[in-house]
Amino acid sequence: MSWFRLRVWGIVTWVTLSLFVPVWADDDTVVFAVVSDVPKDRSRVSAKALLDGAVSDLKLLPGELILGNPVWRTLEVCHALKLEGMKIGDGFKVTSARVLDASMLPMALQGYAGDCLIKKAVEIAPLAD
Repeated sequence: MSWFRLRVWGIVTWVTLSLFVPVWADDDTVVFAVVSDVPKDRSRVSAKALLDGAVSDLKLLPGELILGNPVWRTLEVCHALKLEGMKIGDGFKVTSARVLDASMLPMALQGYAGDCLIKKAVEIAPLAD
């Protein structure tokens, strides 16, 4: 008899918790970012990111599937990205990444992306001679 009560209590608890857990808890957050430093370690990439309406420095932490993604393997400074994932303690856990043209970024990041591209052109152009 106690085994039956234990199972019923477990089912009732599970149903009750599933009613009160918000549906949006599993949704990914969309973040726009511009790679701010030359990525030396692909598992921790520094970027300026637009998160919750504010631009901040953020470490991008890719998941296992993202590390093998050609987009992630060819990251360079000033690349504009649209990312999906979750904010964690010291960074942003990336579950999906897409490369964007800098003009497709939100206005808050377009200035930074433009300055970054000019700086990159000035530093690389003398090396082409």
